[in-house]
Amino acid sequence: MAYDDSIYRRRETGSMDPAGAGGREDPRYGAADPGYGTADPGYDDTDSRASSGHVMGRFMDGQPAEPAGRFEPDEPVRRRTVPPAALENVFDDPAHGEPGRDRIVVHLLWELVLLVAVAALAFLCNRDYPDLVRGARLESLLVFGAAIGLLTLAAALTLRSGAPNLALGPVAVAAALHFAENSDRGVVAAMLPATVAAVVLGLVVSLLVAGFHVPAWAATLAAGLAAIVFIEQRTAPVDVQGDYDPTQHAIYLFGGFAAVAVLAGLFGTLKTVRRTVGRFRPVGDPALRRGTAAGVIVTLSTVISMVFAVVAGMLLAAGSSGPVAPTTGIEWTGLAMGAALIGGASAFGRRGGIAGGLLATVALTLFIQYADERNLDIALSAVAAVVVAVGLLVTRLVETYGRPRPVVGRTEEWEEEPAPASTTSWEAARTQPPEPWTSSLPNQPTDNRADRWGGDRWGGSDR
Repeated sequence: MAYDDSIYRRRETGSMDPAGAGGREDPRYGAADPGYGTADPGYDDTDSRASSGHVMGRFMDGQPAEPAGRFEPDEPVRRRTVPPAALENVFDDPAHGEPGRDRIVVHLLWELVLLVAVAALAFLCNRDYPDLVRGARLESLLVFGAAIGLLTLAAALTLRSGAPNLALGPVAVAAALHFAENSDRGVVAAMLPATVAAVVLGLVVSLLVAGFHVPAWAATLAAGLAAIVFIEQRTAPVDVQGDYDPTQHAIYLFGGFAAVAVLAGLFGTLKTVRRTVGRFRPVGDPALRRGTAAGVIVTLSTVISMVFAVVAGMLLAAGSSGPVAPTTGIEWTGLAMGAALIGGASAFGRRGGIAGGLLATVALTLFIQYADERNLDIALSAVAAVVVAVGLLVTRLVETYGRPRPVVGRTEEWEEEPAPASTTSWEAARTQPPEPWTSSLPNQPTDNRADRWGGDRWGGSDR
C-alpha cells in the first residue's frame, strides 16, 4: 500500500483529521499509519521522513511527541456552521416552549372561513329582517355586539396568557345589576365602585394564581361563585333607573372594540410579544412555577379582563329594553370563551389569530339576533355549549398546524466537527505511555482469496 504523507503537511490554523490518519486520533502524537515503513517500489518518502524525523525519534524513545506545527489534511476541514433557524431562535428560552415562530397561516385560513360565515349570516339578516341592520335597530345591535365583544376580548386575553377567567359572566351580570340600581346617579358614579371591586377581585385571584401557582380555572371559578352570591341577593329583575342611552355612541363603542381586538391580534403575531403574553403556558409539569414575568402577565390579564367584564355588563344593562334578570352569568362566560376559542385563541395559551375574535363576535351577535327574530327559542346556555365545543375543535386545529416548524438537519450541522479535547483528556493522554512502534505489516489471512489485480499487487515479475 502506498504511503500517504498528506497528514504531515504544515499549516497555520486547522486541526488533525483523525479519519484521514487511519491510526491514533490524538492530535499530540500525530497520526500513526499502520502501514508505515512498508517498502513501495518507486516511492520516495525522503521529504516526509525528514519533516517528521524528530517526531518519530521522540515517539520511539518513549516520550510524548510534541508536534512543531499543526497539520493540514488533503480534504478541507469542515467548519462548524450555525443554521439560520438557530440564529433566529438564539434568544428563545427552551423552558418556554418550542423554539421558532408560530405559524400564522392556519389562523388566516380559519379567519377566512369565519368571514364567509359572517357574510352568510349578514345576508340572511338583510334578506329576512332588513330593519335589523338599519337605523336604530342597527345601533342596538352594535351595542349588543360591543358587549359580547368586550367579553370575548377578555376571554381571549386570559386564554392567551394561559390563565382562563371563568368569572367573566358572573362579574358582568353583577355589574349590570349594580348599574341598573345606581344608574340614576350617573354613569361614572355608578360604575366607579363596580370597577374598583372588579380590580380588587382580579388582584385576589391573581394572588392565588400567580402567587401560589394554582390553576386559574379553579381560582376564577371561586371568584365567579363569589359574584353569584352578590347576584342571588336580588330575587327579581331590576329596572334600569337612569336614562343613559349607549346607542348614541354605538359606532364608537363597537369601533373601539374592533380596533383594540385587531391591534392586539397584530401585536400578538410578534414572536416576542406572543411568547411574553403566553409565558404562563405550561410546557412540562404544570405545577412548576413559570417565573416572575409570567406572574406579572397573568395579574395584568386577569385584572384587565375583570374591568372589561364590568363595562360589558354596563352596556348589557343600559342597552336592554327591559329589566336586568339576576342570572348566574355562566351562560355569558360560555359565550365569551366559545367566541374566543372559535376566533383562534388556544385553550392551552399563547396562540391566537389576528381578527378571529372580531369575526367570531360579529357572527355570534348576528346569530343570536337572527334566532330571536325568528322566535327559535334557543337558550343562551345551549348556544354557549355549542360554541365552546366548536371552539375546542378549533383549538386542536391551531395546536396541530400552528406550532413552529421543526428545524431539519440542525443537529447534523452543529456536529460536523468534533469538539476539541478537554484539559482532562489532554493530561490523561500525556501520562499514558505511547504505543510501541513497529515497521512490520499486520498479519494477513492465509485463506485463498481472488486476486483483484490479476497478478502481483506490488509489481509482479510478469511484465
